[in-house]
Amino acid sequence: MRICRFNDNRVGLVRGSFVHDVTAALASLPTWQYPLPDHDPLIAALPALRPAFEALADQAPPLALDSVRLLSPVASPRKIIAAPVNYRLHHDEALADDSIHHGTNILPIDKAGLFLKATSSLIGASDPVVIRFPEARNDHEIELVAIIGTRASAVSADQALSHVAGYSIGLDMTVRGTQERSMRKSCDSYTVLGPWLVTADEIPDPNALEMELQVNGETRQSASTKDLLRDVATLIARASAFYTLMPGDLLFTGTPEGVSPVVAGDVMRARISGIGDMQVLVS
Repeated sequence: MRICRFNDNRVGLVRGSFVHDVTAALASLPTWQYPLPDHDPLIAALPALRPAFEALADQAPPLALDSVRLLSPVASPRKIIAAPVNYRLHHDEALADDSIHHGTNILPIDKAGLFLKATSSLIGASDPVVIRFPEARNDHEIELVAIIGTRASAVSADQALSHVAGYSIGLDMTVRGTQERSMRKSCDSYTVLGPWLVTADEIPDPNALEMELQVNGETRQSASTKDLLRDVATLIARASAFYTLMPGDLLFTGTPEGVSPVVAGDVMRARISGIGDMQVLVS
């Protein structure tokens, strides 16, 4: 199942090149008074909502995908967690290029650990990445993103994937410099998620997916998640050792080699097998 958010916070089921509006199913979600919940309500209720989504999609008129504005498929993640230098060749290129490392210590992932990005940086595929510091180098980083579906605290790697609701394509946009990663990667619009959520049952092995990122038609990054230094389950286990993961939390699993700068006017096209592709403008 492929689930998207589109236009004015509508929810849709994606079938082929069309979207079917299933927003009416959300009427079954509970409502809250202050304080708001500590998770994304739609993601938490996804298993119960799936039959209604299917039934409504069968009746809803199809909308062409290219006629709608795609939002982030997760509306309210409480945490965006990311894995640095989780591909060996990216680690090597970061160490070799001072315009990437800026004299900072590029530690391997087992020493560096994970980091957090601001949730305010999140956008969907139809919104542009707005360059915040045009005088600096601003890089693209394509990543597989795991979307947490159920509460997970101190889970083992063997249990980890059972807590995943689905997967999306992520762009972890980055200002190069000496500041902490969490600052340089948290500018408004510097976390792109899309084009939709593909439920975990459609991706039995997240560690065997091909990915590619093109800029203006030129391939910049091309790799497979089989090359992850620490696989998706291991990353979830490590994250859950420090944080209680909640439905809707996002885990960016790291980018392969080939990171390079983008400027206003560029067009990025990101693809991951089993998920799809999305085109994102830079402005």
